[in-house]
Amino acid sequence: METLVLYSEVVQRALCGENIIIWLPTGGGKTRAAVYVAKKHLETTENAKVVVLVNKVHLVDQHFTKEFDPHLGRDYKLVPVSGESDEKDFFGNVVRDSHLVICTAQILYNALINPEESRHVELSDITLLIIDECHHTHKESVYNKIMRCYVEKRLGEQGPLPQILGLTASPGTGGAKTLENAVEHVLQICANLDSSIVSTKNYVPELKQKVPRPKKSFDIVDKRNEDPFGEHLKWMMEQIHEFMNLPPDFKPRQFGTQEYEADVVVLEQRGESRCALHLRQYNDALLINDTLRMMDAYSSLEDYYSLKGLKAIDGTDYYLVGLFQENQVELRKLALDSRFENPKMAKLQTTLLNQFDAGVKSRGILFSKTRKSVHCLHDWISNNRVLQTAGIKAAILTGAGNGITYMTQHEQGETIRNFREGALNLLISTSVAEEGLDIPECNLVVRYGLLTNEIAQQQASGRARAQDSVYSVVAERGGREERREHINEYLEELTGKAIAKVQEMSPRQFHIRIRELQREDIIRTKAAESHKLQKRSRFPASRIQFLCRNCFKPVASGSDIKLVDNAHFVNINPNFKREYRAGGQVVLERTFEDWEPGCTISCNNGNCGQNWGFELKYKKIALLPNIAIKNFALQTPDGRMTLKKWKDIPFTVEDFDFAEYCQDNFPDIIFD
Repeated sequence: METLVLYSEVVQRALCGENIIIWLPTGGGKTRAAVYVAKKHLETTENAKVVVLVNKVHLVDQHFTKEFDPHLGRDYKLVPVSGESDEKDFFGNVVRDSHLVICTAQILYNALINPEESRHVELSDITLLIIDECHHTHKESVYNKIMRCYVEKRLGEQGPLPQILGLTASPGTGGAKTLENAVEHVLQICANLDSSIVSTKNYVPELKQKVPRPKKSFDIVDKRNEDPFGEHLKWMMEQIHEFMNLPPDFKPRQFGTQEYEADVVVLEQRGESRCALHLRQYNDALLINDTLRMMDAYSSLEDYYSLKGLKAIDGTDYYLVGLFQENQVELRKLALDSRFENPKMAKLQTTLLNQFDAGVKSRGILFSKTRKSVHCLHDWISNNRVLQTAGIKAAILTGAGNGITYMTQHEQGETIRNFREGALNLLISTSVAEEGLDIPECNLVVRYGLLTNEIAQQQASGRARAQDSVYSVVAERGGREERREHINEYLEELTGKAIAKVQEMSPRQFHIRIRELQREDIIRTKAAESHKLQKRSRFPASRIQFLCRNCFKPVASGSDIKLVDNAHFVNINPNFKREYRAGGQVVLERTFEDWEPGCTISCNNGNCGQNWGFELKYKKIALLPNIAIKNFALQTPDGRMTLKKWKDIPFTVEDFDFAEYCQDNFPDIIFD
């Protein structure tokens, strides 16, 4: 607790029982301050019950092991709970039997809305609620759903309610560019958390000494003089446009941009889904070409078409596959021509060599946008003789999940442990390493091909905490990344000014504004929920047809779809089994109480093979196809549409009735 001497002012109001947000930089001691507040709360509050919320699964064990258990574990019962632990299935009992629980926000929210006694929790059961990375308490985040429950009870004077302690390195400006709007954003975060925001004022020099700012370096390169590989890809995209015979009112934007990605979505909605899928691949290849090696871009297309060639269905498919095959040799030849290689890669190599040397102990993080780019950068570094000679031992760190490019929780932990112990000295990471992870001090942080907000920039910069560390931005001169970095610098300064303005408000003025914002948010939320219900009721389920996203064969009706446990969308029509073929067994890292995964399922129409999801075995009896909406197109009375998330569907899905399903499918078996 030695660092708390410096920050006693930021915890003082919390110790008096006030709801507060602690604003300190990454590495400034926020979590340690929270441990101290929790300790004092447990010592002084009758029947104290502390819940610590985190927004990522790996932070549950990290906070338990590194922070709370070492200081509180001897005197109090502490329990870490995540979606991977059995305790989630009787979370209500765990809260009642423990002094302090650390869990993901989703687990607490599920418990608040679950009526089952062993799982249910009321906010009144908790006396102190600590919210890590609390700047995420906005819009429809799980944090904000929990706090809306809290605020509604506060406004309705339905007590008692827990004390709130929020922790953040930056609330950001919420996209605001002016001081007035930035102040409103900070006030909204305060309103959402029903809290004041506090920061250190008396110990600023000590804080700067504890958390030194890295030296910022803009490692800028000029644009390629020539890019024949990229130009050839654009020519091929133009050929597809001509083949599609686009209407005159459709004006596509620049190839190789996020804006063109939005144009592709419009094409899908206009019924040009087959060509749109291919155009997206070429656009992705151009984005890769802009950031990584030409061969990385070429390989992404080669991988796509090696599978697509086996799944060609009609004349459109044969044309699109044939276009690539006819140009494949030329594309590969251009991609291997070193005269036109991406200059950013050479600059990145120089940036790494400036900090890494065979005789120097260095440790760094290289941030990139996507899992694909992270894997490509790792391949480049691992096969780069110069970088290997410099002693770089790199590994990938990406978010947890299922799939080839995801990592398991165990793999994440093993990678960070090797990095901490020195077996690795460079992490190549997506944004997962920006926030919360217990990663040791680095003397180099590189942001490569990234467009993010000021919060992410501050968190990434905060990873360079070693003395004389460097924070490098590798970007093209005048490009979007360089411009965004300068904007973020301004927004970081604006955030500080906005917080200062909020802190200058009188308690009465602050309280009145917070209550106004809370009431406005409740009204806005109820209106949005009403609109969502109307949107969901736009069409009867029976008027919706599900089409395979690849071959567009009609395969199901909207009325076939049911919702299992408020989480899984399944097709209960037994005839649906004729439409798909089962593949390999799905293996998940964790187990679930009521269901287990079966085999993957894919379209059975000729050569299509489009992935649809996987079979789900429910309560050891019902084998249900669990489908992903992104793998289908919907034919509605108003036309065809594609969606990424189930929440956006234009019809209502009924809950799955297990008893009715059993009676329909197993009539000879008597169920209780």
